[in-house]
Parts: sequence; C-alpha cells; structure tokens
Amino acid sequence: MTKLYCSKGHENSPDSRFCLQCGEKLSGAPVSYGIQPGLTLGDRYVIVRQLGQGGFGRTYLAEDINRFRESCVLKEFSPQVQTAYVVQKAAELFEREASVLYKLQHPQIPRFRELLRINLDGKEYLFLVQDYVEGQTYNSLLNDRKQQGLRFTETEVRQLLQQILPVLEYIHSQNVIHRDISPDNLILRTIDQLPILIDFGGVKQVVATVASQYYQPGVVASPPAATLLGKVGFAPPEQMQTGLVSPHSDLYALAATALVLLTGKQPQELIDTYTLTWQWRREITLSPLLGQVLDKMLSSRPGDRYQSARQVLEALNPVPVSYPPTQPPQSPIPTPDRTSATVAVSPPPPPSPPSPSSPSSPPSPPPPIWWTPTKTFVAALAVVTTAGLVWWGVNSGQRNVGENPAPTSSPTPTKNQPVDPLAQYSPAERQRKQRLSDRRQQLGIDETFYVNLVNQFFWEKNPSLQGRTLSDGPEDESLRAEWDKTAGSLLEKLSSLSGRARRQLGTYTTAERDRWKVEVNQINVGSRSLFDLGDAAFFSVFPEQRSKKFIDKPIGQVWYGFVNDKFNAILSKSAFQKVVFDPGATSKTVSGTLQPGDGKVFIAGLAKEQSMELKLQANSQVLFSVYSPSGKITFLEDSKQRSLSTKLPENGFYEFVVVSTASKPVDYQLSLTVENPTPPPSPTPTTTPTETTTPEPTPTSTPTPTEATTPEPTPTQTDSSEGAGEQGN
Repeated sequence: MTKLYCSKGHENSPDSRFCLQCGEKLSGAPVSYGIQPGLTLGDRYVIVRQLGQGGFGRTYLAEDINRFRESCVLKEFSPQVQTAYVVQKAAELFEREASVLYKLQHPQIPRFRELLRINLDGKEYLFLVQDYVEGQTYNSLLNDRKQQGLRFTETEVRQLLQQILPVLEYIHSQNVIHRDISPDNLILRTIDQLPILIDFGGVKQVVATVASQYYQPGVVASPPAATLLGKVGFAPPEQMQTGLVSPHSDLYALAATALVLLTGKQPQELIDTYTLTWQWRREITLSPLLGQVLDKMLSSRPGDRYQSARQVLEALNPVPVSYPPTQPPQSPIPTPDRTSATVAVSPPPPPSPPSPSSPSSPPSPPPPIWWTPTKTFVAALAVVTTAGLVWWGVNSGQRNVGENPAPTSSPTPTKNQPVDPLAQYSPAERQRKQRLSDRRQQLGIDETFYVNLVNQFFWEKNPSLQGRTLSDGPEDESLRAEWDKTAGSLLEKLSSLSGRARRQLGTYTTAERDRWKVEVNQINVGSRSLFDLGDAAFFSVFPEQRSKKFIDKPIGQVWYGFVNDKFNAILSKSAFQKVVFDPGATSKTVSGTLQPGDGKVFIAGLAKEQSMELKLQANSQVLFSVYSPSGKITFLEDSKQRSLSTKLPENGFYEFVVVSTASKPVDYQLSLTVENPTPPPSPTPTTTPTETTTPEPTPTSTPTPTEATTPEPTPTQTDSSEGAGEQGN
C-alpha cells in the first residue's frame, strides 16, 4: 500500500486528506468541495458561503434563522476515519473544549453559541458555532499596506498592545492559554475598530488528540505532538518543542506579531538562523521603551519573560513619579519607563524641525516621544517653563522620537508641572501633528531626514526665519501650521517612491551612485541614460528644483531615491529593452505608454559605418536622447526633435532614451532603421572603465557632460556624463 507523507515526513494512510500528526493538507489527497451555500444545518443555520479552510476542516459564514438571521460562524470538524467510536470520542472532547469556550465572556472574544453535531449524506460532522466578527484580519491589513510600501506604525502597534493585553489578562485568569496568536488570528472589528482574538488553540488540540489517539479504537496512543499547536516563528521554542504553554507563551507570540506588523516581514526573516535571536533592529527603529518591552517578551529563556499580561501593561504604562505637595519636585533623569508614561495617554506628534547650522556635528541622543515636537528651528538650548521638563539641544533634529536625551544640564523644574507638555496645544493642532507622525512612520522615512527636508523647504519659503526658534505659544501658531502643511505636502510627494527607496533616504552616498553606474554598465546601459530616467521622475514631482543646485541638500537625497528606483527598473527590465532585429529585417519598431515622469531605455548593438535612421512618434512632452556606445557622442539629449539620420561612428550598443514630462500618460512609437543591421564585432575584454566626473554646470540649464577619452568601446560601456540632479558633484 502506498503511504502519503507530509512535508515534515509524517506517514499517513493513502486515503488521508490531511496529515494525522500536524494537520498539513496532503498533495494527492482526495478533493472535497465542502458544504454548498443555501443548505440549512440543524434546522437553524443557513450556509451563506465558505470563509476559509484549515488543516482539519472548513469555516463557514451562516445565518441563524432562529435569531433574526444573525450572522454566525460554523467551524467544521469531520473525522477522517468515520467510525462510531471515533465520532463519539471526538464529540466528547469537543464538548469539553466547548465548555471552556463557553465560560469566556469578553467583548473582544467571539461568543461561543453551541456545539452542533449533524449527519450529512451518511457522514458525521461536528461544528463549533460562534458569533461572526465583521472586519479584516491584521494579516490582511498588513498585506494591503505592503502593496503600497507601507507598514504599521509604532503608534498603531502600541495601541494594539494596549487593547489586546487586557484580553489576554482575562483569558489567562480563566486558566485558558490561546496558544496560536498571530496576525491571522486577530481581527480589526469594523464597527468599533477594536482588535478581536479568534481561533483558540484548544480546538486544534482537540482535533490533534482525535487524530492521534482515536483513529484506532481500543488503542491508547501517546498525547498529540506539541508541534501541532502554534505557528512556527510566532510560538516560543519550548511550545514547538515540548508543548508546554503558559501565559508568557501568548506574550511571546504577541510580541512576534507586533514585529511582523512593524517590519512587514515574517519571523523567519527576523530571526538569525545561527544564533536563533531576533534581529529586528536591522529593519526598524523603535522608542527604547517599546523595544525593551518586546525584547523581554521574546526572551529565549521563559523565566526571563514577563510572566503576565499585567506586567507588560505596567511596563508600557509606568506610573509617573509623584511628589508630596509640601516637597518641591526634584529634577528627574528621564528613563525609558518615564518616557512611556505619557505615550499611552497621548501618541507622539511629528518631530520638531531643528536648525541645520551644525550639519557636521554628531547627532545628540533622541528625546522622549512626548517632548514638544513643534520647535521648528532649534539652534540652542531652550527651557519651556510652561511645559515643564522640555529641553532642546542644538542638534535636536538629529534625535529619534521616543528615545531619551542626555542633556548637558538639567532645566529648572516648575511647580505644578504638567504631565503632558503638549497639553497647551489645541486639539486640532495635536491631531494634525499626530497624522503627520503616523504618515511618516507608515512611509518608513527616517525622522532626522524628514525634519531636515521640511526645514529646507520652509526656510526657502521663509528665509528671514532661518535659525529662529519658534515658540509653542499662540504668536507662532500660524508658522507652526505652515511648517506642518509643508511637511504634509512633502510626505505625499515622497509616497511616489518605492518603500525601499524611502527607507534609504538620508543614507545615500556617491559610492551608491558609483555602484549603480557599474551595474548598469554590465548590461550595456550608460549612467547618462540611468540619470535621464531619474531626472525625469524627480523633476516630475519637484519641478521647482530643475535649475537649482540641490545635490548636497536634503532634497538631493530624494533625487537619489528616484534614481535608485529607476536603477531597479532597468535591472528588472521594466524600463529597459534590447532592440533585436528579426532575421533579414532592416527596421524595428517599439512602442508603449509612459506614465508621468516615466521613461525607458532601449539599446541596439550596431556596427561602425552603418547608416541609421530614427523616427519617434510622440507629443512634444516626450523628450528624446540618443547616445553613442562610448559616451563620447551625444546625438540628441532631452530633445523634442523627432527624427535623426546619421552614419554610425563606433561599434557597440547605442542607447535611445524616451522620457515623459507630461502630467498624463502619453503614447510613443520609436522606429529604428539601419543598413545591414549586424551585431558589432566582439572586442577584446577589458577592465570596466571608470566614469569621469562632471564639472559643476551652470544653474540655468541641464549640465553638458564632459567627454571621456576612452579607447575603442567594449560591450561594458564607458559613460562620462552625470544626471541633471548631480550638479555640484
């Protein structure tokens, strides 16, 4: 008899649909199509549709006709072996688990209704009936965000922890361990935006027990394997290895869930395979308090973790130090615990713009998340007495929200110090700043870079204010609003970059640019073509920068981000195409549609002395460039000319670049005709040439490249030009 094996090597009988040990669906197993919509079960539940399918059965949405057609969920379990003994044992175990679920009465846990046992076409089914939760799982929400290059913000994850930890505290008080917390088992309920905990692991334990112990009547087997419960990476190691669970097991899984939501990556991508430790700091930067809490929840030794949900809540919300009325308060040293006391009450607003007067100074330590974020131009230490302990350093813009400062001197405390130094602002301003902070975190943009970029634009619009410290009072309320408006506009413009490019803003260097040159050279594309595409995308979003020297300013990092995206588009061939002539043909036509700021590079291997004719059909907002293989000759550059006839001066790959400056999609059609098109002769391999540096161009026009003196071109193309965005380098 042929056995069936799951991916873990467990042996199963040939008629098994799912692994009897781990529940994995078996390839080659008989196909079952489930219960059809419209069928009424138990004279009460009308099946609406199938919601999903797990290792041991399906989940259905149904309507309860005895309760005004309320929506409910039916979770099916159909034993693979249909004997009276197995079905009876399964029913007994399910009733035992149902009694546990029945006693759980919490508004953030779906209410258990009943255990339903029915016979359909001679087959026994068991169903757990529970309330239906309208909403999306956090896994679904995360996938939606990842498609937009976004993740959950620290503020959102802190809120999730604050809202779900009391639920865990409740179920643990009832001696129930969930055992399977993950983004799939948390639903954001639509009606009130609260997280709902679903799919308790006890039901899966019942299924595992039935599968392992009762498929052979009269035979007593060992308890089910521990690996049946929990998801790899989310469940702690001891749960996956021994099956031992405790309240801290759920806390471990909750911390893993939080990091998945924050990073957009699965646990296997965040755990070092050699040390088996979590390495999430390579992906994100969190406030020290939250980082420390998550690390403790994820400790490899169970004894090092928090032992209860209440301990985690207290760590996230430490009680602020209070002083007797008769004793003047002492100047406290901020600690991670004190930092978070206000965080739970008031989420962090966006950062304060600093003064860039000392850009080369080393960054100072970051401030707590609750410190005043509206100091638009901080050039010196400032003590805001009305806000209590609010301290600002010369380099405050270099700090990250949520971290503790190390001030050189302690400010003088005031009596009746307010708990929240932002309480002086209007609700509208607080809400505005919170939206900006959330949006920046969603986009994954470094806070220091963000502040510097907004400052640049704000100062360019208000040069007389450069270096001045904006107060927190009503006299500067309009200026703070203008700064926030500038920030919002820039964040929306930066959203057109890929998530990867946004996360690197503030870190790009000329070394990165040189690497791009080398890599595109390897596919016979010159850096001039790469920069043409990057310039088009950048100037489409920031047209006011076209005649400015910006590369050494914060906005220069944005130019790098656009070039980075175009570099990846060329390598992936979405913005690159090699023109190949059909056998015996002398012409080739390529066409397509360019989105605003979009572009494409074409290359064709041609020989010296061939006659070439080009014709481009496109409107005047499509610019056309043609470069020789060595980069010595520019036939056209950002031109509106639509035709070119010439005799080719070199062997090699000629480049044809089309970019759009239009605000709407535009079509183009490029026709290339050559006399006797043949590939150029293969040259003797040489080392990759070094591209020359462009001198500083005039500020009113796109720079004219300095020609490189190169030997006869090789398939690895030499290119001497820089993009318009590289002025001053």
